[in-house]
Amino acid sequence: MIDSTYVPPKVWTWEQESGGKFARINRPVAGATHDKALPVGRHPLQLYSLATPNGVKVTILLEELLGAGHAGAEYDAHLVRIDEGEQFASGFVEVNPNSKIPALLDRSRDPPVRVFESGSILLYLAEKFGAFVPRDAAGRAECLNWLFWQVGSTPYLGGGFGHFYRYAPDKYEYPINRYTMEVKRQLDVLDRLLATRRYVAGDEYTIADMAIWPWYGGLVSNEVYQAAEFLDAQAYVHLLRWTGEVACRPAVQRGRMVNRAWGDPAGQLRERHGASDFDLRTQDRLEGMPEG
Repeated sequence: MIDSTYVPPKVWTWEQESGGKFARINRPVAGATHDKALPVGRHPLQLYSLATPNGVKVTILLEELLGAGHAGAEYDAHLVRIDEGEQFASGFVEVNPNSKIPALLDRSRDPPVRVFESGSILLYLAEKFGAFVPRDAAGRAECLNWLFWQVGSTPYLGGGFGHFYRYAPDKYEYPINRYTMEVKRQLDVLDRLLATRRYVAGDEYTIADMAIWPWYGGLVSNEVYQAAEFLDAQAYVHLLRWTGEVACRPAVQRGRMVNRAWGDPAGQLRERHGASDFDLRTQDRLEGMPEG
């Protein structure tokens, strides 16, 4: 298709849904579209999410906290179907007025504390439990440098590259080239960094790794946007080394399953209400396997 020049009107008006596969999740106004209360489980932490990269960041941290012995990190993870507009329900908007997943409600405090934006949730939980952020000033600063690098950089990957390369109804060379250039620069930033250290912030595994891995690790392992070949991901050898190492962590393997409602059924745990849910999921899978 030949890219024609678009002349913006003097005043933009919303005339129809646009944006391809995920057009229905976008609208130019905020607020609730319908009344619906959020479900509440029995644990102190209530997570309302979906296993997109931003959602996976938080479930990885929660599973890492539990694996490290922080019993207060027990949580219920409720599935939010963004393609059905559940993020615009009145209950969800009360927790996150921006209507984006993930959203967290900490009911261990009185009154309960709402936390939204994935980077904010990571920092809130890390500080609440005193884990996965270095205690020394220099180490903490380096960890937060990379946490906020991810928060600021990923919109170019998701809303830019991912949208135009994978989901836009029509493919145009200019936006794909523009965002591909930026994404490859970001991959090079990470690859050069990880040539000098084991983890993103240094020798210690932190929330910076948990923030970056679902996006950039998923990208180079071809799980995000199926663009690894297009981006020549094999060239980023240090990033691939780190991606594989993080992927082997048991908490990461559990966390990436939570609130997943697509793909291989063996990798889905649509809702989580206790650690035993993983055991039941494994048992169901084994019972469904043929004998012999």
